[in-house]
Amino acid sequence: MADMRLGPVETRFAQLIWAHAPIGSGELVKLCQRELNWKKSTTYTMLRRLCERGIFQNSGGVVTALLSREEFQGMQSRQFVEETFAGSLPQFLTAFSRGEKLSDREIEELQKLIDEMRG
Repeated sequence: MADMRLGPVETRFAQLIWAHAPIGSGELVKLCQRELNWKKSTTYTMLRRLCERGIFQNSGGVVTALLSREEFQGMQSRQFVEETFAGSLPQFLTAFSRGEKLSDREIEELQKLIDEMRG
């Protein structure tokens, strides 16, 4: 699995693309100049990095998302659980809720998710 961690600047850039995709690469340059105060070369360097990681694609001058924001966040979450809790979701949930009781609503949502996964 590719490294799905993004720094704060990469995250802001990715959010701009997700909000506007599909977007022409020239339009993306203008958007980044306006929103991030970036030069053209900075935009293309950052775009190339995120394309190499399989998040976006720049084809024929049009930038599209290969992963939706939700798919990307899911991959980030799985990577975190894998790296930090040896892939154990129960260990993650235990650590997450330690010291704080889950609300009835949170418990209901988790139970619903478990029931859906069981089929």
